[in-house]
Amino acid sequence: MSEKNSSLIEVCDLKQRFGTQEVLRGLSLSVQRGETMVLLGGSGGGKSVFLKHLIGLMRPLSGKVLIEGEDISAFTERELEPVRRKIGMLFQDGALFDSMTVFENVAFPLSERGIRDEKILRQKVGKALELVSLQDHEEKMPVNLSGGMRKRAALARAIISEPACILYDEPTAGLDPIVSDTINRLIRRLQRQLQVTSVVVTHDMTSANHIADRVAMLHQGRLHFCGTLAEFHASRDPLLRDFIEGRSHEID
Repeated sequence: MSEKNSSLIEVCDLKQRFGTQEVLRGLSLSVQRGETMVLLGGSGGGKSVFLKHLIGLMRPLSGKVLIEGEDISAFTERELEPVRRKIGMLFQDGALFDSMTVFENVAFPLSERGIRDEKILRQKVGKALELVSLQDHEEKMPVNLSGGMRKRAALARAIISEPACILYDEPTAGLDPIVSDTINRLIRRLQRQLQVTSVVVTHDMTSANHIADRVAMLHQGRLHFCGTLAEFHASRDPLLRDFIEGRSHEID
């Protein structure tokens, strides 16, 4: 299969600026079908901004974002609807609706598409919750869930539309190591069971080591490195070594 045909996501020379601040400075990256791509980089390096371009929450200043070969850069909200069904997103804070039960939160994407049949909703929500090991928690409110359970409920909502790709924005942020390991294992399990493509933004090297097929390192709005996890760890690049080893040069 050719590189072009095997790419689910192709980003070409993506640029974005907020005021005078250049956030993305000609970023190009290809994500292959079925792989887990981990995006690393310092805070404020444009990783979360990059994710938002993949589902049309932000429009490029210039450059292209191709999903399955289709450039979505100038799509209208209506044109973006079928694209967003292909891509689920787990936001950093989970972004659950506090006034809705777990069931209502997870069912929300289907309800928005006009699906009202209670039997179908129960079946699909039940399956999604089972995949994230949250069955029997349907009637709980988000306030009554632990941080890890909130992330898992949000993940169930992200997968209920059976997307081809899942975007994760700092999935282990704010979680203790045990719960983080649960989330990492879940990301891998969903990739295997659902055969989804995953793009994961994280600062967590433990998480990256557990889930990554390939690693992309963003630095100052550009792609600094892209390769396999083994290639990443074998690199002698000072920027990569500092990130891997958690070494700072800010204060001597």
